[in-house]
Amino acid sequence: MNKILSYLDELFPNPKCELNYTKDYELLIAVMLSAQTTDKKVNKVTEILFNKYPTINDLKDAKITDIEDIIKEIGTYHKKAKFVKEIAQILYNNNEIIPKDRKFIEKLPGVGHKTANVFLSEIYNEPCIAVDTHVARVSKRLHLANSHDDVVKIEKKLMKKIPKDRWSKTHHQLVLFGRYHCKAINPNCTNCKLYDICIEKKKTIFKGEP
Repeated sequence: MNKILSYLDELFPNPKCELNYTKDYELLIAVMLSAQTTDKKVNKVTEILFNKYPTINDLKDAKITDIEDIIKEIGTYHKKAKFVKEIAQILYNNNEIIPKDRKFIEKLPGVGHKTANVFLSEIYNEPCIAVDTHVARVSKRLHLANSHDDVVKIEKKLMKKIPKDRWSKTHHQLVLFGRYHCKAINPNCTNCKLYDICIEKKKTIFKGEP
């Protein structure tokens, strides 16, 4: 584990969330929108969305069709547009406050455990490990989790293996490592210092390659 953490520190000494936001609720909505799409696409649509509807009040009163038109390129946009309006309405009724309360956050439309983890970590600096597709893939490749583990099991295993005081930092590092190095297709294995412990090495050897 120390080898992995050291290499992640070398690659990403100061990792940050790559979703753009200026307000707490903007991050929450952006993370919700990021399901099954890329942060790059989300940043593109939220820039338009939050400029057109700069307040919670504006957002809750926006037409569903207008929100759909703005976010349609990110996929499942009908459902996500509905979630945006519903979240805005709930937060408006709650004096626009998103409390440091996991139960409250996870009850918001379209918001689950992973989104809550990202939000609590980023906004309230709570130690959390959010398991997305990148974190799951990297964890399995580096034998931090088993191939059949679901996101809940992966999260629990990572929490045991990684010191609590660096859960949030390592989460961001694993995301970035999976996004830019240990990609799903054509991972950059050539110069990777973790290649010797990665399952990709076994696949390569099995194929008869050096």
